[in-house]
Parts: sequence; C-alpha cells; structure tokens
Amino acid sequence: MEFATAAKEIVARRIKDHGEQLVALSHRIHAHPELGFEETLAAGWVADALDAAGYAVRLGAYDLPTAVHATIGTGPVHVGICAEYDALPDIGHACGHNIIAAAAVGAATGLAAVADDLGLTVTVLGTPAEEGGGGKILMLERGAFDGLDAAMMVHPAATETAAMPGLATSQFEVAYRGKPAHAGAWPENGINAADAMTIAQVAIGLLRQQTRGDDRVHGIVTQAGSAPNVIPDHAHGRWIVRSATMEALAELVPRIHRCFEAGALATDSALTIEPAGPDYADLRPDETLLRLYRANAERLGRTFPPLPPGGGVGAATDMGNVSHVVPTIHPMLGLDCPGAVNHQPEFAAACITPAADRAVLDGATAMAWTTIDVAAMASVRERRP
Repeated sequence: MEFATAAKEIVARRIKDHGEQLVALSHRIHAHPELGFEETLAAGWVADALDAAGYAVRLGAYDLPTAVHATIGTGPVHVGICAEYDALPDIGHACGHNIIAAAAVGAATGLAAVADDLGLTVTVLGTPAEEGGGGKILMLERGAFDGLDAAMMVHPAATETAAMPGLATSQFEVAYRGKPAHAGAWPENGINAADAMTIAQVAIGLLRQQTRGDDRVHGIVTQAGSAPNVIPDHAHGRWIVRSATMEALAELVPRIHRCFEAGALATDSALTIEPAGPDYADLRPDETLLRLYRANAERLGRTFPPLPPGGGVGAATDMGNVSHVVPTIHPMLGLDCPGAVNHQPEFAAACITPAADRAVLDGATAMAWTTIDVAAMASVRERRP
C-alpha cells in the first residue's frame, strides 16, 4: 500500500509537469476537428505524444488508418486506456473528444514512470469514429482488447457522473424510391417518396406512446426531392433507435422498421433500409472499478452531484460493447458550463476553457491512480466478464 501511495505521488507529479503539453494537445485537436475515420492529424499527434512518453506505438493499427495502439511495461496486470478524437459535423468538438484524447495521453505519461515497478502493462488505444462509426467495435473484433484486465476512459459532460447511463443503439439509412411527375399538371402520374417519409415519421411519433420510457427514436431527412413542381421520386434519411439493453433494442427496431414499411405501403413507394454502422451495446460499468475511480476523483476535489431527471439517459457509446467483454468504466467529467450540454456549439466552446483544461489533468490523474489501484488488486484477471 505504501508503494502504491508513492507511485500515485510520482504519477501526479509527472502529469503536472507535462500539464502544459497536455492542455496544448487538447486545444490543438479542438482547433482542427476531424470526422470519424478521418482523424489523421489527431491520431498522429496522440501517437507522437505517446512515443515521446516511451511507449511502443503503432499508428494505423488493426487495419484502421487512424487507430493507435501504444504499450509500455511487461507486467501481468494489463490495463487499457481509450482515447477518442473524432468530431461532429458542423459543430466540431461539441462532445469534447479533445479532452478525452489529452487525458488518455496524460494518464499514459504518468504511468510510464511506474508501470514496470507495479507489475503493469499499460496499453493506450486510440479509437476512431466513436460518433457513429463504431471504431472500438471494429477494434474489439480485431483483437485490440484481448487480454485486458480493465479498460477505461473519461468523457466531458455538463455534469460530473461516475457511471454514464449508456443505451444500446442501432442506426440505419432509409431510402424511398417513387416516380416523378409534374406536380401541377399531372400529379396523379407520380409516386411521392417524400410523402412516404412523412407517413413514417407520423407513425413513429404515434408509436412513442407505446414505447418504454428510456427508448429513443430520432433521425433526419437528408433528401426529399429536388424541386417543388416535381413530385419527389426519392427521399432519404438517417435514423437512430436506442433502448436500455440489446434485448430491448432487438424488440424495438423491427417496430420502427414497420413504420417505414407503412410509408411505402401507403404511397406505393419502394423502400430500402440499410445499416449505417455497427450496433452499440448498452454500457455496463464495473462497480469495483467505479468505486476506485470515484475515490480517486474525489481526492482531486471533484464532486458527483445527482443527475437531473433524465440527464444523460439517452447517451450511447461504442465503449458499451467493450464493457460486455472487459471490466470497463466511462466516467464523465463536469465542465462547469451552465446552459450548455453535449452536442451544442456552446459545449464545444466550453471544451477549451480553464474548467476543461483542469478536466484534462484531473481525468488523467484519476485514471492513472485507478490503474495503480487495479495493479494492487488480488486476482484481478479472474474478474473478466
């Protein structure tokens, strides 16, 4: 125990000493937002920082050009720390993945000084395309998480939360094909694909009365015709369905698909539904790891107020799939940004404030300390799901 305490002091000091570089990395990624699987700059910066910290680094790991695999130490206890760095269309880093990446690098930098002494192997996984592309799922399928005794990451949010309530999620592309005609002179000769999409949306809206309280259905129409005087012969949309568990999701998705089928039936349009990415599993945080993390975060002065009603309930992450295989935590770092929540431009602005910079260093330190605690646990490998 005394050695673990000393190791925590070494790690905290090392993270503090690298604080300016870690904050600069967060701001640099924030200033250059890149979409999923296109995070060339961010992945390169993360890889360079880990290389400088002494890690053996592979950029372009697991047949993904913007995935990173970096390892240090040869101990029997193997902990993985995940970094995300993709941004959202139009609103940039409105989910704060710049903070996630910098905190992961910070934790790795601190642990590099003590990994061998603690009997640790530390692996940092740079995971692309969390915002819908499921980078972690692809990496999980390709062996990136094999052999890990624990996996962790931190994520910024409006409110500090030890355990994010992550839902299971399915996403898909919808396309209707109709028949064009002059909308004023011969509308009876057309088949209106835009009407089919409207009917489906109305059906989904009515279905919500009969769905569970934590079910979510939302989407956008990306195209619905090209001119107001032409009966729309095509309509396209992208939709997301969420439920508390994979089992509940498997029940809900076919009901939503039937709403789209109703639009096709009513208008005589042709319908296609295609997956828009892998399904995200519900997040199952490990209670032991959570307890360790929370104690370490509180030691740093972070507090965990109760979530407001419904706060964060509909969120989802591909870390959920990892949590079904490896003991996992995904705590949220509050940024002290009243009135701003994730996926808003105001939250993107909050992700480079002093509170965000503190979150980088606190998140790095809390994860590193938690990793040290994991190294001290007896029979940790027996706790794999």
